[in-house]
Amino acid sequence: MLQDMFEQKRTLSFEVFPPKKDGEFDAAFDVLNALGKLEPDFISVTYGAGGSRSGKTVELASYIQNTLGIDTIAHMTCVGSKKEDLLGIAEKLKEANIDYVLALRGDRPGDMTDEQYASRDFAHASDMMQFLQENTQLHLAGACYPEKHYESFSMESDLNNLLKKQKAGAEFFISQLFFDNDYFYSFLEKADKKGITIPICAGVMPIVTARQIGTTVKLSGSSVPKALSDLFATYGDNRQEMRKAGIDYAIRQIRDLQENGVSNIHIYTMNKPKMAGEIVNAIYR
Repeated sequence: MLQDMFEQKRTLSFEVFPPKKDGEFDAAFDVLNALGKLEPDFISVTYGAGGSRSGKTVELASYIQNTLGIDTIAHMTCVGSKKEDLLGIAEKLKEANIDYVLALRGDRPGDMTDEQYASRDFAHASDMMQFLQENTQLHLAGACYPEKHYESFSMESDLNNLLKKQKAGAEFFISQLFFDNDYFYSFLEKADKKGITIPICAGVMPIVTARQIGTTVKLSGSSVPKALSDLFATYGDNRQEMRKAGIDYAIRQIRDLQENGVSNIHIYTMNKPKMAGEIVNAIYR
């Protein structure tokens, strides 16, 4: 059980995603094979808005679980899904010997009308978690936001939602990426005071191109500290040096987290096993 693992050791985990183009899908298995050699404790697999790639998610997660022999977590979103859709995915996961899902609300699909959005079966991830808890045998993980969810009114409101997820059956949380560890430490203190008792994995994304930071900040709402922005100013026009500096920043970030008692690290690999390997070899070898 993953929940037991958190109590016994430091954990290292990765996130991967199914390629958007079917022609690139075969290469995803090469990525998984390379990541598997780094011996993570588990690998999570995303899917697109509204579950648009849910079948590919199950296929990759099954390969991780049953071929590589590494625990896996399949992402499951509810914003564009009906109850019967989730039950269908849950059945496919069961057939693939996959026990864990990361239950997320997800981003609203671009083709979803206002009427469809207003009448969706699940307004929040905690609603879906309650449904899965009552209707499946799946184990649940949830997402948390060190700088609060960008749609939340306040950190207090966000922490209340986190508590709802815990009460709905979440066994651990994986954090949204962040670049300033002080935000994460402050978040841990607030979560503890709120009554969050389950493990929290710190989500770290290496930024290796200047273009990546704009997209990442837009999607995650994470702030960019001066130390990181200085890297872009210095190396942004030099692709090789920017990559090196970005990986070094992630390594220093993880080392600082561990030195301050954070024992569960989740790396957003962006399907780049070489990059992940450089970080893992610097930290864990």
